Amino acid sequence: MNTIEQVKRRVVLTFPRFIGGQPIITELIREYELEVNIYRAQVTPNEKGYIAIDIIGEESQIEDGLEFIRSFEIDVNLTMNTLLWNKDKCTGCGNCVPHCPTGALYVKDNRSRPIDFHGDKCIECLCCIESCPFGACTSMF
Repeated sequence: MNTIEQVKRRVVLTFPRFIGGQPIITELIREYELEVNIYRAQVTPNEKGYIAIDIIGEESQIEDGLEFIRSFEIDVNLTMNTLLWNKDKCTGCGNCVPHCPTGALYVKDNRSRPIDFHGDKCIECLCCIESCPFGACTSMF
């Protein structure tokens, strides 16, 4: 028996102002037979909105579903991360490093002490936002 592999994609959707009120997520579930988990959202009427979701299904169904989303002029970000680290605002104080449980924020070189960010390690706990006195860490939400 041939089984089709289920995959999971984490995506961030950026909705333009005019899109509110349309059942786009419902369509992903019904029409494309995808499992959708919304893990963060900021949607306000008449403003730009953001939704971070996990989509689970067959690769071809996910691709078709993402193409459907794009047809509404919704930006689909596949970076899997809503944390924003601004290297220019970072002073290298290192206050964020001990608060980062996964090592996504780390000291790149012990001699010069610059901080660097590995987005793929980030679990979006957002501890860095509160621990950064210079606003180098922010969230899309």
